Amino acid sequence: MCRGLAALPSTCIERAKEMKFHLGHFLHKSKIISDCDSVSPVKHEKVTRTTKPSSEDAVKGSQFFEKLLANKRGVTAFRAFLRSEFSEENIDFWLACEEYKNMKAGPKLTLKAQKIYDEFVEVQAPKEVNLDSLTREIVTKNLADPTTSCFELAQERTYSLMEKDSFPRFLKSDFFWELLKYI
Repeated sequence: MCRGLAALPSTCIERAKEMKFHLGHFLHKSKIISDCDSVSPVKHEKVTRTTKPSSEDAVKGSQFFEKLLANKRGVTAFRAFLRSEFSEENIDFWLACEEYKNMKAGPKLTLKAQKIYDEFVEVQAPKEVNLDSLTREIVTKNLADPTTSCFELAQERTYSLMEKDSFPRFLKSDFFWELLKYI
């Protein structure tokens, strides 16, 4: 495991440099793919063990997570990682909510809302996501008159959980290194 730059073996330093290069390359390619001009590639900065992430670093990490979820290969790699941690339901729920938000009002919307609720939100659901009781209660109330935003709070909570908990571990995983080979 890599620790502090001064005491690192050269192979670890080279791997860190390679990761920074590929991460910047991934952001650049994702920018082109999504045609979004608001995100710039990660700057290549030296980071020591004692350096705390700045708010700018947090924003970049957040932007990278957004780009990962906007990229088909990124989602596939992240899903495989979550499967290995037994938390694949989080990405499945988030993606189901994204699809749901783009539906038009009508009977299909109501059916899809109930399906998402039964599969992910209901207590003891087959792919139950980790939600606090207040969020679960709000979603349950929203189901009485489903709109395209009825899962919004639950989706935000799941997104935040993935971004702050799973995503940092993903960046250190072999799944991430495998993804870098294809970009």
